[in-house]
Amino acid sequence: MVTIIKRLPWISLTLLLLTYTHLGWVTYQAGYSLVTWLLLVLAILLLTGSFTTPWSKISNFFRFLLQSNLRYFGFTLLGALLLFFILAKFRLFLDILVMIAATMLARLDFQGAGLNEKLAFGIIFIFSLIGLGLGVIMHLLVLKYMA
Repeated sequence: MVTIIKRLPWISLTLLLLTYTHLGWVTYQAGYSLVTWLLLVLAILLLTGSFTTPWSKISNFFRFLLQSNLRYFGFTLLGALLLFFILAKFRLFLDILVMIAATMLARLDFQGAGLNEKLAFGIIFIFSLIGLGLGVIMHLLVLKYMA
């Protein structure tokens, strides 16, 4: 257990924690409902899972996704919608891009440390959720002491 703690990529995990703390702060400040929070946790789960899954499984998924013309058309429409989202909400896009980059960095550091994928998924997901909660707690503390 001690050797695993020593082998953890603490710098990238700290960056991941700070990134998700910012997300928690901004999301709480916007005053979203419980359903939005649950969707956010689901999105974090999917993001973490997509980066800790072996690439062969991801390529099999895309191969399945692009097998028919209808699926390819739907994928193209989704890409166009995402491009519109990027142009319309550039600030939000940059925040999402930073979260993706921090998650990728943590995953690459786990791979470089020789830790397995399940452990990487668990630790990255836990650090993401802790960061999200820290953002909410920090926002509440700032509101309490600033008011």
